[in-house]
Amino acid sequence: MKEALIKAAMVVVAAFAAAASSPSRAQEMDGKSLFLKNCAACHQASGKGIPGAFPALAGSKFVQGKGSEVATVLLKGRGGMPDFSDSLSDRDIATVLTFVRSNWGNKAEGLSEADVGTLRTALGVDPFGNSVMSNKH
Repeated sequence: MKEALIKAAMVVVAAFAAAASSPSRAQEMDGKSLFLKNCAACHQASGKGIPGAFPALAGSKFVQGKGSEVATVLLKGRGGMPDFSDSLSDRDIATVLTFVRSNWGNKAEGLSEADVGTLRTALGVDPFGNSVMSNKH
C-alpha cells in the first residue's frame, strides 16, 4: 500500500512538472507558486511532507543547513526524489529554495541564481536547456 502511494505521488509530481507551460513563464513565478507547482504534491503545501513517504521540509535541519547541499538535491535528485535540473532554471531553483528555507519555521539564508549556477557547474550538471522539451519528468 505504501509503495503504491509513493508511486502514485511520483506520477502526480511528474505530471505537475510536465505541465509547466514554459521555463520563461515559470521564471516569473514567485517561490511559493513554484513550490506549489513542483513540490507540494509530495512535500505538501504546509511543508509537512507525508510521514514514511516524503520528508517534511518544515523545521528541517537539512533544509536549514548548507544551501549547497539542499540545492544539490534539486540538481541531482536523491532517493525517490527526481532531479529538477532540466525542468527548473537556476533562478527558479534559487527562488523555490529561498522560499522553502524561510517558511514554516525555517530560518536560513536564501540562495541566488549565481549560487545555483556555480553549484551546477561544480557538480557537472548540464546547463539548464531553457526548452520545453528539456523537461524529463
